[in-house]
Amino acid sequence: MPRGPAPFGERARARVCDGIRSRREHPERGRTPRPPSEIGENIRVSDNLPRPTWVQVVAGLFGAAALVLAAWCVVFIVRGVLSTPELQGFLDRYPGDAPQPASTPEGFPAWLSWTHFLNAFFLVLIVRTGIRVRTEKRAGGLWTSTRVKKRRMSLALWGHIAVDCFWILNGVVFVVLLFATGHWARIVPTSWEVFPNALSALLQYVSLDWPTQNSWAYYNALQQLSYFAIVFLAAPLAAITGFRLSTFYPPKWERAFSWDLAKRIHFPTMLFFVAFVIVHVGLVLTTGVLRNLNHMYAGRDDVSWIGFAVFAGSIVLMVFGWRAAMRDDWIARPARIFGNVKVLPKR
Repeated sequence: MPRGPAPFGERARARVCDGIRSRREHPERGRTPRPPSEIGENIRVSDNLPRPTWVQVVAGLFGAAALVLAAWCVVFIVRGVLSTPELQGFLDRYPGDAPQPASTPEGFPAWLSWTHFLNAFFLVLIVRTGIRVRTEKRAGGLWTSTRVKKRRMSLALWGHIAVDCFWILNGVVFVVLLFATGHWARIVPTSWEVFPNALSALLQYVSLDWPTQNSWAYYNALQQLSYFAIVFLAAPLAAITGFRLSTFYPPKWERAFSWDLAKRIHFPTMLFFVAFVIVHVGLVLTTGVLRNLNHMYAGRDDVSWIGFAVFAGSIVLMVFGWRAAMRDDWIARPARIFGNVKVLPKR
Protein backbone atom coordinates (compact mmCIF):
# COMPACT_ATOMS: atom_id res chain seq x y z
CA MET A 1 0.00 0.00 0.00
CA PRO A 2 1.61 3.33 -0.99
CA ARG A 3 2.56 5.65 1.87
CA GLY A 4 1.51 9.28 2.00
CA PRO A 5 3.90 12.15 2.34
CA ALA A 6 5.98 12.13 5.51
CA PRO A 7 5.01 14.61 8.20
CA PHE A 8 6.87 17.92 8.26
CA GLY A 9 8.84 16.94 11.38
CA GLU A 10 10.15 13.74 9.84
CA ARG A 11 11.19 15.51 6.62
CA ALA A 12 13.05 18.12 8.65
CA ARG A 13 14.84 15.44 10.69
CA ALA A 14 15.76 13.62 7.49
CA ARG A 15 17.32 16.78 6.00
CA VAL A 16 19.30 17.37 9.19
CA CYS A 17 20.58 13.77 9.19
CA ASP A 18 21.57 14.06 5.51
CA GLY A 19 23.45 17.27 6.29
CA ILE A 20 25.33 15.69 9.19
CA ARG A 21 26.19 12.64 7.07
CA SER A 22 27.41 14.89 4.22
CA ARG A 23 29.64 16.93 6.55
CA ARG A 24 31.16 13.75 7.97
CA GLU A 25 31.92 12.40 4.52
CA HIS A 26 33.02 15.82 3.08
CA PRO A 27 34.23 17.98 5.98
CA GLU A 28 35.51 20.70 3.61
CA ARG A 29 31.98 21.53 2.42
CA GLY A 30 29.98 24.25 4.05
CA ARG A 31 32.98 26.00 5.54
CA THR A 32 34.17 29.50 4.81
CA PRO A 33 37.56 29.30 3.10
CA ARG A 34 40.37 30.60 5.31
CA PRO A 35 43.59 32.17 4.16
CA PRO A 36 46.64 29.90 4.12
CA SER A 37 48.16 31.79 7.05
CA GLU A 38 45.23 30.65 9.26
CA ILE A 39 45.04 27.15 7.86
CA GLY A 40 48.74 26.60 8.48
CA GLU A 41 49.61 25.25 5.05
CA ASN A 42 52.97 26.27 3.70
CA ILE A 43 51.87 26.76 0.12
CA ARG A 44 54.04 28.48 -2.42
CA VAL A 45 53.12 29.74 -5.85
CA SER A 46 55.54 27.32 -7.44
CA ASP A 47 53.64 24.38 -5.90
CA ASN A 48 50.53 25.29 -7.90
CA LEU A 49 52.27 25.69 -11.25
CA PRO A 50 51.89 22.70 -13.58
CA ARG A 51 54.98 21.17 -15.11
CA PRO A 52 55.52 22.20 -18.73
CA THR A 53 54.67 19.61 -21.37
CA TRP A 54 57.16 18.54 -24.02
CA VAL A 55 55.24 20.62 -26.55
CA GLN A 56 55.72 23.72 -24.38
CA VAL A 57 59.41 22.92 -23.95
CA VAL A 58 59.92 22.57 -27.70
CA ALA A 59 57.94 25.76 -28.30
CA GLY A 60 60.13 27.54 -25.76
CA LEU A 61 63.30 26.35 -27.48
CA PHE A 62 62.01 27.50 -30.86
CA GLY A 63 61.08 30.84 -29.29
CA ALA A 64 64.58 31.27 -27.84
CA ALA A 65 66.11 30.37 -31.21
CA ALA A 66 63.84 32.93 -32.89
CA LEU A 67 64.98 35.62 -30.46
CA VAL A 68 68.64 34.81 -31.14
CA LEU A 69 67.99 34.93 -34.89
CA ALA A 70 66.17 38.24 -34.54
CA ALA A 71 69.07 39.64 -32.51
CA TRP A 72 71.54 38.67 -35.20
CA CYS A 73 69.31 40.30 -37.82
CA VAL A 74 69.32 43.51 -35.80
CA VAL A 75 73.12 43.35 -35.57
CA PHE A 76 73.54 43.03 -39.33
CA ILE A 77 70.97 45.75 -40.04
CA VAL A 78 72.72 48.18 -37.69
CA ARG A 79 76.13 47.30 -39.16
CA GLY A 80 74.75 48.00 -42.64
CA VAL A 81 73.26 51.33 -41.58
CA LEU A 82 76.49 52.41 -39.85
CA SER A 83 78.43 51.79 -43.08
CA THR A 84 76.58 54.63 -44.82
CA PRO A 85 78.38 57.99 -45.18
CA GLU A 86 75.77 59.80 -43.09
CA LEU A 87 76.16 57.50 -40.10
CA GLN A 88 79.93 57.40 -40.46
CA GLY A 89 79.91 61.19 -40.20
CA PHE A 90 77.68 60.93 -37.10
CA LEU A 91 80.12 58.50 -35.44
CA ASP A 92 83.07 60.72 -36.30
CA ARG A 93 81.37 63.73 -34.74
CA TYR A 94 80.06 61.84 -31.72
CA PRO A 95 82.41 58.90 -30.98
CA GLY A 96 80.55 57.99 -27.77
CA ASP A 97 82.71 59.74 -25.17
CA ALA A 98 81.12 61.52 -22.22
CA PRO A 99 82.34 65.12 -21.86
CA GLN A 100 83.60 65.82 -18.34
CA PRO A 101 85.60 68.55 -16.58
CA ALA A 102 89.39 68.36 -16.88
CA SER A 103 89.70 68.31 -13.09
CA THR A 104 87.78 65.03 -12.77
CA PRO A 105 89.94 62.56 -10.80
CA GLU A 106 90.91 59.22 -12.30
CA GLY A 107 90.89 55.78 -10.77
CA PHE A 108 88.75 53.93 -8.26
CA PRO A 109 89.39 54.80 -4.60
CA ALA A 110 88.91 52.25 -1.81
CA TRP A 111 85.61 53.76 -0.64
CA LEU A 112 84.20 53.27 -4.14
CA SER A 113 85.23 49.60 -4.17
CA TRP A 114 83.64 48.96 -0.77
CA THR A 115 80.37 50.75 -1.51
CA HIS A 116 80.19 48.99 -4.87
CA PHE A 117 80.54 45.57 -3.21
CA LEU A 118 78.03 46.39 -0.46
CA ASN A 119 75.58 47.70 -3.05
CA ALA A 120 75.79 44.43 -5.00
CA PHE A 121 75.55 42.34 -1.82
CA PHE A 122 72.50 44.19 -0.51
CA LEU A 123 70.83 44.05 -3.94
CA VAL A 124 71.14 40.26 -3.91
CA LEU A 125 69.45 40.12 -0.50
CA ILE A 126 66.77 42.62 -1.56
CA VAL A 127 65.88 40.59 -4.64
CA ARG A 128 65.82 37.31 -2.70
CA THR A 129 63.68 38.61 0.16
CA GLY A 130 61.48 40.47 -2.32
CA ILE A 131 60.79 37.23 -4.18
CA ARG A 132 59.87 35.60 -0.87
CA VAL A 133 57.49 38.41 0.01
CA ARG A 134 55.70 38.08 -3.35
CA THR A 135 55.51 34.27 -3.47
CA GLU A 136 55.19 33.17 0.15
CA LYS A 137 51.65 32.15 1.08
CA ARG A 138 52.35 31.21 4.69
CA ALA A 139 54.88 33.09 6.77
CA GLY A 140 57.67 31.06 8.30
CA GLY A 141 57.81 33.48 11.18
CA LEU A 142 56.26 36.68 12.48
CA TRP A 143 57.78 39.88 13.83
CA THR A 144 55.80 42.22 16.08
CA SER A 145 56.92 45.66 17.17
CA THR A 146 57.29 46.16 20.92
CA ARG A 147 56.22 49.79 20.61
CA VAL A 148 53.32 49.50 18.13
CA LYS A 149 51.56 46.20 18.65
CA LYS A 150 49.54 46.56 15.44
CA ARG A 151 52.78 46.69 13.45
CA ARG A 152 53.20 43.04 12.53
CA MET A 153 54.81 41.39 9.53
CA SER A 154 56.42 38.20 8.30
CA LEU A 155 60.11 37.63 8.90
CA ALA A 156 60.68 37.68 5.15
CA LEU A 157 59.19 41.18 4.94
CA TRP A 158 61.12 42.31 8.01
CA GLY A 159 64.34 41.04 6.43
CA HIS A 160 63.47 42.83 3.18
CA ILE A 161 62.93 46.14 4.97
CA ALA A 162 66.04 45.72 7.13
CA VAL A 163 68.27 45.09 4.11
CA ASP A 164 66.62 48.06 2.36
CA CYS A 165 67.72 50.29 5.24
CA PHE A 166 71.35 49.12 4.96
CA TRP A 167 71.21 49.55 1.18
CA ILE A 168 69.91 53.12 1.51
CA LEU A 169 72.55 53.94 4.12
CA ASN A 170 75.27 52.60 1.84
CA GLY A 171 73.85 54.67 -1.02
CA VAL A 172 73.88 57.85 1.08
CA VAL A 173 77.53 57.25 2.00
CA PHE A 174 78.35 56.65 -1.67
CA VAL A 175 76.66 59.86 -2.86
CA VAL A 176 78.27 61.98 -0.12
CA LEU A 177 81.74 60.68 -0.92
CA LEU A 178 81.03 60.96 -4.64
CA PHE A 179 80.50 64.73 -4.39
CA ALA A 180 83.12 65.26 -1.69
CA THR A 181 85.90 63.76 -3.81
CA GLY A 182 84.93 65.16 -7.21
CA HIS A 183 84.11 61.76 -8.71
CA TRP A 184 80.52 62.94 -9.30
CA ALA A 185 81.56 64.29 -12.73
CA ARG A 186 82.13 60.73 -13.94
CA ILE A 187 78.44 59.78 -13.69
CA VAL A 188 76.65 63.16 -13.78
CA PRO A 189 76.25 64.63 -17.30
CA THR A 190 77.71 68.11 -17.67
CA SER A 191 76.92 68.69 -21.36
CA TRP A 192 73.98 68.10 -23.69
CA GLU A 193 76.38 66.33 -26.05
CA VAL A 194 76.11 63.30 -23.79
CA PHE A 195 72.85 62.31 -25.53
CA PRO A 196 74.09 62.01 -29.15
CA ASN A 197 77.25 60.38 -27.81
CA ALA A 198 75.13 57.90 -25.88
CA LEU A 199 73.20 57.07 -29.05
CA SER A 200 76.50 56.59 -30.87
CA ALA A 201 77.77 54.24 -28.14
CA LEU A 202 74.50 52.27 -28.22
CA LEU A 203 74.73 51.78 -32.00
CA GLN A 204 78.34 50.62 -31.64
CA TYR A 205 77.38 48.14 -28.92
CA VAL A 206 74.52 46.74 -31.00
CA SER A 207 76.78 46.39 -34.05
CA LEU A 208 79.26 44.43 -31.87
CA ASP A 209 81.95 46.92 -32.91
CA TRP A 210 82.19 48.22 -29.37
CA PRO A 211 83.52 51.69 -28.58
CA THR A 212 87.00 52.03 -27.16
CA GLN A 213 86.92 52.75 -23.46
CA ASN A 214 89.21 53.58 -20.59
CA SER A 215 87.01 53.28 -17.54
CA TRP A 216 90.00 54.08 -15.29
CA ALA A 217 89.81 57.67 -16.58
CA TYR A 218 86.24 58.10 -17.84
CA TYR A 219 83.04 56.31 -18.83
CA ASN A 220 81.48 56.51 -22.25
CA ALA A 221 78.26 58.50 -22.62
CA LEU A 222 75.93 55.49 -22.45
CA GLN A 223 77.60 54.26 -19.27
CA GLN A 224 77.36 57.71 -17.73
CA LEU A 225 73.63 58.01 -18.43
CA SER A 226 73.04 54.46 -17.17
CA TYR A 227 74.88 55.04 -13.89
CA PHE A 228 73.16 58.39 -13.42
CA ALA A 229 69.75 56.74 -13.92
CA ILE A 230 70.56 53.97 -11.44
CA VAL A 231 71.98 56.20 -8.70
CA PHE A 232 69.78 59.28 -8.92
CA LEU A 233 66.51 57.99 -10.43
CA ALA A 234 65.92 54.26 -9.93
CA ALA A 235 67.40 53.99 -6.42
CA PRO A 236 65.35 56.88 -4.93
CA LEU A 237 62.25 55.57 -6.72
CA ALA A 238 62.74 52.11 -5.24
CA ALA A 239 63.28 53.57 -1.76
CA ILE A 240 60.24 55.88 -1.89
CA THR A 241 57.83 53.26 -3.23
CA GLY A 242 59.17 50.67 -0.80
CA PHE A 243 58.58 53.06 2.10
CA ARG A 244 55.02 53.64 0.88
CA LEU A 245 54.32 49.91 0.78
CA SER A 246 55.71 49.30 4.27
CA THR A 247 53.78 49.47 7.55
CA PHE A 248 56.00 52.36 8.62
CA TYR A 249 54.35 54.77 6.18
CA PRO A 250 52.33 57.40 8.13
CA PRO A 251 48.57 56.94 7.64
CA LYS A 252 48.05 60.70 7.33
CA TRP A 253 50.11 60.68 4.11
CA GLU A 254 48.15 57.91 2.38
CA ARG A 255 46.24 60.29 0.11
CA ALA A 256 49.46 61.88 -1.12
CA PHE A 257 50.74 58.63 -2.63
CA SER A 258 48.39 55.72 -3.25
CA TRP A 259 49.37 52.20 -2.26
CA ASP A 260 48.33 50.76 -5.64
CA LEU A 261 50.51 53.22 -7.55
CA ALA A 262 53.51 52.44 -5.36
CA LYS A 263 53.01 48.71 -5.91
CA ARG A 264 52.79 49.15 -9.69
CA ILE A 265 56.09 51.06 -9.65
CA HIS A 266 58.10 49.13 -7.06
CA PHE A 267 58.32 45.69 -8.69
CA PRO A 268 59.15 46.97 -12.22
CA THR A 269 61.88 49.09 -10.63
CA MET A 270 63.39 45.93 -9.19
CA LEU A 271 63.24 44.31 -12.63
CA PHE A 272 65.07 47.35 -14.02
CA PHE A 273 67.82 46.83 -11.46
CA VAL A 274 68.08 43.14 -12.38
CA ALA A 275 68.26 43.94 -16.10
CA PHE A 276 70.93 46.57 -15.45
CA VAL A 277 73.02 44.12 -13.40
CA ILE A 278 72.82 41.47 -16.13
CA VAL A 279 73.97 43.90 -18.84
CA HIS A 280 76.57 45.49 -16.57
CA VAL A 281 78.16 42.20 -15.54
CA GLY A 282 78.01 40.94 -19.12
CA LEU A 283 79.96 43.95 -20.39
CA VAL A 284 82.48 43.67 -17.55
CA LEU A 285 83.18 40.06 -18.48
CA THR A 286 83.43 40.72 -22.23
CA THR A 287 85.44 43.96 -22.37
CA GLY A 288 88.64 42.96 -20.58
CA VAL A 289 87.50 41.09 -17.49
CA LEU A 290 90.80 41.08 -15.56
CA ARG A 291 91.46 44.80 -16.03
CA ASN A 292 87.86 45.70 -15.24
CA LEU A 293 87.84 43.62 -12.05
CA ASN A 294 91.17 45.11 -11.01
CA HIS A 295 89.69 48.58 -11.42
CA MET A 296 86.75 47.96 -9.13
CA TYR A 297 88.01 45.35 -6.66
CA ALA A 298 91.74 46.05 -6.43
CA GLY A 299 91.99 49.77 -7.26
CA ARG A 300 94.73 49.27 -9.85
CA ASP A 301 94.97 49.74 -13.62
CA ASP A 302 96.71 46.58 -14.78
CA VAL A 303 95.99 43.03 -15.90
CA SER A 304 96.39 40.54 -13.05
CA TRP A 305 94.32 38.04 -11.07
CA ILE A 306 94.08 40.09 -7.86
CA GLY A 307 90.77 41.72 -8.69
CA PHE A 308 89.36 38.42 -9.92
CA ALA A 309 90.27 36.73 -6.62
CA VAL A 310 88.50 39.44 -4.61
CA PHE A 311 85.51 39.24 -6.96
CA ALA A 312 85.33 35.45 -6.51
CA GLY A 313 85.34 35.90 -2.73
CA SER A 314 82.50 38.42 -2.99
CA ILE A 315 80.48 35.93 -5.05
CA VAL A 316 80.87 33.37 -2.25
CA LEU A 317 79.52 35.91 0.25
CA MET A 318 76.59 36.70 -2.05
CA VAL A 319 75.70 33.00 -2.36
CA PHE A 320 75.83 32.72 1.43
CA GLY A 321 73.62 35.79 1.76
CA TRP A 322 71.13 34.37 -0.77
CA ARG A 323 70.90 31.22 1.32
CA ALA A 324 70.62 33.15 4.59
CA ALA A 325 67.71 35.18 3.21
CA MET A 326 65.75 31.92 2.86
CA ARG A 327 66.23 30.91 6.52
CA ASP A 328 63.69 32.40 8.93
CA ASP A 329 65.62 31.10 11.92
CA TRP A 330 68.62 33.17 10.77
CA ILE A 331 66.54 36.27 10.09
CA ALA A 332 64.93 35.88 13.52
CA ARG A 333 68.23 36.49 15.36
CA PRO A 334 68.65 40.17 14.42
CA ALA A 335 64.86 40.67 14.30
CA ARG A 336 64.58 39.86 18.03
CA ILE A 337 66.67 42.93 18.81
CA PHE A 338 63.93 45.20 17.47
CA GLY A 339 60.77 43.33 18.44
CA ASN A 340 59.08 40.07 19.36
CA VAL A 341 59.64 37.14 17.02
CA LYS A 342 57.70 33.93 16.63
CA VAL A 343 59.11 31.28 14.32
CA LEU A 344 56.28 29.11 13.02
CA PRO A 345 56.74 25.36 12.59
CA LYS A 346 57.11 24.06 9.07
CA ARG A 347 54.19 22.12 7.66
